[in-house]
Amino acid sequence: MAVFSRFLDESGKKLGLPVLGITRGVYTACVLSYIIKVGYPKWVQGRKATVKDQDDEETAMATNIVSARQNSVKKGPAVNKEFADRLRRLLKIMIPGFWTKEFGMLSLHTSILICRTFLSIYVAGLEGRMVRFIVQKDVQNFGLMMIKWFGVAIPATFINSLIRFVESQLALAFRTRLVGYAYKLYFKNQTYYRVSNLDSRLENADHCLTDDISAFSSTVAHLYSHISKPMLDSALILFQLFRLSKMQKANSLATPIITTLVTTLTGEVLRWASPKFGKLVSEEANRKGYLRYVHSRIITNAEEIAFYGGQEVELNALQKAYRSMVNQSQKIFNQRLWYVMLEQFLMKYVWAGTGMVVIAIPILTSQQSKMGGEGAVSDRTEYYATAKNLLSSGADAMERLMTAYKEIVELAGYTERVSTLVQVFEDCSVGKYQRTAVSTALKTKGKLELGLSDILQFRDGVPIIRGKIVHTADKSTIKLENVPIVTPNCDIVVPSLTLEVKSGMHLLISGPNGCGKSSLFRIISGLWPVYAGTLRKPPLSSMFYIPQRPYMSVGSLRDQVIYPDTLSDMRAKGLCDNDLESILDIVHLKHIVTREGGWSNIKDWKDILSGGEKQRMGMARLFYHKPQFALLDECTSAVSIDVEGRMYEAAKESNITLLTITHRPSLWKYHTHILKFDGEGGWNLDVLDSGAMLSLNDEKQKLERELASVAKMESRYKEVCALIGTEDQIEQLDDE
Repeated sequence: MAVFSRFLDESGKKLGLPVLGITRGVYTACVLSYIIKVGYPKWVQGRKATVKDQDDEETAMATNIVSARQNSVKKGPAVNKEFADRLRRLLKIMIPGFWTKEFGMLSLHTSILICRTFLSIYVAGLEGRMVRFIVQKDVQNFGLMMIKWFGVAIPATFINSLIRFVESQLALAFRTRLVGYAYKLYFKNQTYYRVSNLDSRLENADHCLTDDISAFSSTVAHLYSHISKPMLDSALILFQLFRLSKMQKANSLATPIITTLVTTLTGEVLRWASPKFGKLVSEEANRKGYLRYVHSRIITNAEEIAFYGGQEVELNALQKAYRSMVNQSQKIFNQRLWYVMLEQFLMKYVWAGTGMVVIAIPILTSQQSKMGGEGAVSDRTEYYATAKNLLSSGADAMERLMTAYKEIVELAGYTERVSTLVQVFEDCSVGKYQRTAVSTALKTKGKLELGLSDILQFRDGVPIIRGKIVHTADKSTIKLENVPIVTPNCDIVVPSLTLEVKSGMHLLISGPNGCGKSSLFRIISGLWPVYAGTLRKPPLSSMFYIPQRPYMSVGSLRDQVIYPDTLSDMRAKGLCDNDLESILDIVHLKHIVTREGGWSNIKDWKDILSGGEKQRMGMARLFYHKPQFALLDECTSAVSIDVEGRMYEAAKESNITLLTITHRPSLWKYHTHILKFDGEGGWNLDVLDSGAMLSLNDEKQKLERELASVAKMESRYKEVCALIGTEDQIEQLDDE
């Protein structure tokens, strides 16, 4: 400030202008700039409410990718009735009842906050008495006050630390409740699969389950103390100031009236000037989630990216996602810059001036002010010190209340995301799915224009699941009656399929890519909904699905064989490691027990085992569980034909009915029926004569070889003719 004043003095001397005039001009320019900065956007927003901010290319790219995979909300999260309903619902999850740990911790936290408020009032009065004894030069009483001061300091500091400790514990308890509830829904009825494959409302469930729930829980716990204590402080301090004014025999109504008026006006101004922090924070969380998704995608597909040399493409995508997140964070910082400036001006300077007026009124209007003497001066001094400390504490409380509105708006963003998480999990667990692409297309084009037949019926842009799934007591039959094969994007692959597979009926499934072979397995396993018809099937324990790339879990070698069973489940079945060793012998993996250091050795089996070994491990799980039906989806494509044949023979000897998707003719002889898809919605079920099929296949391959040789002969014939034609022309020229 001294440097700035010196600069104004020198400028005034050089320009021949009065310093006061220059100061007023600078101050007026700053005020006008601030009014334009804050007021103009509000005016534009009022005139053009439908105009949205235009982001840069990277921001638009990330936003479009995120919005394409989730059901984006048209309006940003705001502090309204919808926010209150969402928060009330989440609070019921976090605090399920009065006789719970969370309610007890909340009550303890409230009690500590009340103790801290009364302690602040006591300390303010103690400081006032200390100043009074200083003015009176009363050393004995001043020393006594100092002893009380240090005596109060110990419980005061402990209570301050205890408030932070209990707040952290309360946030952790809230998070534990929410995470437990979300995890229970996440693993109910295969919701973890349905959320990412059948529903598109939720983007990056892992980010929501970790960061969003953590931020929401911490914000709720912090806001409780950030709102309840300032409200209590403000009420009690205002009452105490009223008492002090009355004790001074002064105008006791001016203090609460002025304080309330200034506080109300400040709150209205801040609310009017406050940016939409809830929408900004929610969008920032979306972009952080997308950045994490890009990172995880690179880690998951690192080998493929390295083979293709696609690091430049992935680096560009990663940098765009990061710049998008940075741009959004920068937007929030810019909004906070001017808002915090206005906030500090009102709360630091306007309130400080108001506080001086509030302190001065009782002294100036007090009937005791006319009385002289040392006692009257010390009384006024005590009042001034006490009132100043109380006003300082009250101003701090009101400042926290004002800033709490900004945090409440940010809480609305977290509440919207966590509430959406819970809602999507609950919907998916009961079979309610929404695909944004399908809903948008139906609204813009309509059902007929999209080519959707009457097989699918929609309500509010969501396909209605009209099919029935019947779990029969008879574990020997899988039956489909007029069941369509429909993808999550509502593409009808097969309009109607009627099929009955009985125990001992080994079914081979063939057809071109995208004809519905793997989709049939997903419907039978319950991963995809049955939109029409009836599916009768045995319990899931009687079926076992083996994909082309078997999943290797975290655990020991024993855990890989018995997955998804645990060691206790294996022992309950009466099996031991010797039985597992016999199973590995069937699939020609007995040697890896010694090679990998025994059954209990824990390794990253996804990287330890080769592709063929992982497929044989998947077959080992089949022999361990021994289901009634085995759904085999190209599960032995990396296994040699001889080992593959022995495994299929062993499966048939174990009375396991095989439903196999394969392109290998060598597996035909292990099946009794064949289901052919033509790729255009048609299908055909026939008895499979493996001998005749193999002979026809041999003849087909022989004809293909002969046709290939004919093509080569025809090509050579054309080359020879061309050469002969050239030589004839040369001889003709020589003759001439």
